[in-house]
Amino acid sequence: MDMPHTVDVMTATIPETHRLTGQMIIAGTPVRGTGTQIHAFDPAAGAALDPPYHHGDAGNVDAACAAAADAFGTYRATTSDQRARFLEAIAGQIEAISEPLIARAVAETGLPQARITGEVGRTTGQLRLFAEVLREGSYQGARIDTALPDRSPLPRPDLRQRFIGLGPVAVFGASNFPLAFSVAGGDTASALAAGCPVVVKAHDAHPGTSELVGRAVTAAVAESGMPAGTFSLLFGSGAGLGIALVTDPRIKAVGFTGSRSGGTALVAAAAARPEPIPVYAEMSSINPVFVLDGALAGRGNELGRAFVASLTMGSGQFCTNPGLVIAVDGPGLDAFVAAAREALAQAPATPMLTPAIARSYAEGVTALSGAAELVGRGQDASNECGCHAALFTTDAESFLNSEALQAEVFGSSSLIVRCADAAEMHAVADGIEGQLTATVHADDSDLDAAAELLPRLELKAGRILFGGWPTGVEVSHAMVHGGPFPATSDSRSTSVGSRAIERFLRPVCYQNVPKSLLPSAIADGNPDHLWRRIDGRLSQD
Repeated sequence: MDMPHTVDVMTATIPETHRLTGQMIIAGTPVRGTGTQIHAFDPAAGAALDPPYHHGDAGNVDAACAAAADAFGTYRATTSDQRARFLEAIAGQIEAISEPLIARAVAETGLPQARITGEVGRTTGQLRLFAEVLREGSYQGARIDTALPDRSPLPRPDLRQRFIGLGPVAVFGASNFPLAFSVAGGDTASALAAGCPVVVKAHDAHPGTSELVGRAVTAAVAESGMPAGTFSLLFGSGAGLGIALVTDPRIKAVGFTGSRSGGTALVAAAAARPEPIPVYAEMSSINPVFVLDGALAGRGNELGRAFVASLTMGSGQFCTNPGLVIAVDGPGLDAFVAAAREALAQAPATPMLTPAIARSYAEGVTALSGAAELVGRGQDASNECGCHAALFTTDAESFLNSEALQAEVFGSSSLIVRCADAAEMHAVADGIEGQLTATVHADDSDLDAAAELLPRLELKAGRILFGGWPTGVEVSHAMVHGGPFPATSDSRSTSVGSRAIERFLRPVCYQNVPKSLLPSAIADGNPDHLWRRIDGRLSQD
């Protein structure tokens, strides 16, 4: 490994509070860890990056959780508009350092500048989306069942319901999205919107990016007058500091994006607590793509090329990477495979996020090589972090009887399953594990076949696409980024979109509470001007 080098984030336009120091942040105070030393790694240059960082310890976890618990009472008492302005302040602080932030993130990930620039926009956009959610107010779930004192045989009391924040939330940053699923990403934004302080465990792959964003959030905390313990940033191993964070009794929920082994370890640790807590873990998904007969016959070549473009995007390091293609064998599928092979041969070996991820990818491809037929490879990698894309094929029976063929390979690798007929395609659909996405390519002649397939896919995936590719997740109100296990640990939720706030809320019913003590969301006169369900009907009264 080359000696560490520095990406310049020290320009005169950057405030002192946003310069890299190699420190964690606990309730607004920079803290230097005393544990294992780590460096970010530039996968394109093949070199470590300064400054060095150090993992935290149990004392740092205790301090961050204590500060979050102390902040919770004050923070959850803030109004929706105050929290909305806080989220907007975070977005503004991130935008103020976008130039050095993008430079550092590009260096730490090897991802192209355009991708990181877009991710900055997505990160600030989802913060502002949750600000809109807060001001609109329906997230509070306000319901009122008015008293019926004369009801027979028993009177009905005055009953009112709203949602409140669970408490401090632990968020684990992802390796593959250094901004949008990291320090100020969707988990943090939705938890803060819900009124929950956040303790983030940053990912070791991009500590500099994490520190810059952490300092931006800290500046917004001060700017908005929020309690300092509303936000903390820690570094540490998942097996050490991560488990300590999840098992701290002051943490009330967890947001995680990462590996299946890491997610299930956190779920087990949270379930074993004296007070178990929910873990919303996004983990493993191979995102099947079903290509029906009419689509194959009419545009097999076109679909094969488009598939490879999706497969190789970002070196395949997306949780929605199309890792599986299912189709009925025949000339149309042959054309698809031939076009995919040709396109793949022209695909350059782009950098993967870290050497460890690149090694894991290579091991996964080797495992597939022993169980399936190789269709084609991309261009050879020039360094240890390069992703040498791979495409394999197998038959339906072999796929259904092989755990290795159904395992996720994180990177530009995919498997084509050749089915004898529609019945075998349905068997594959029924036999796969839970997924984040399922995609269908169908022409008008395929609609009857698609109608038979759709109910099966509803049971397997959180998002069903027709005519597109799964890479790319819109941040919106209708989006679902979740799915049955092992795609996520809780299929009832989404980590992307406005409904993500629901993960960190719980309902409280207020029975015959004096009117002067009622929260404004369920108070008489509707002071917040919300849509509320009154005696079963939506009303703004």
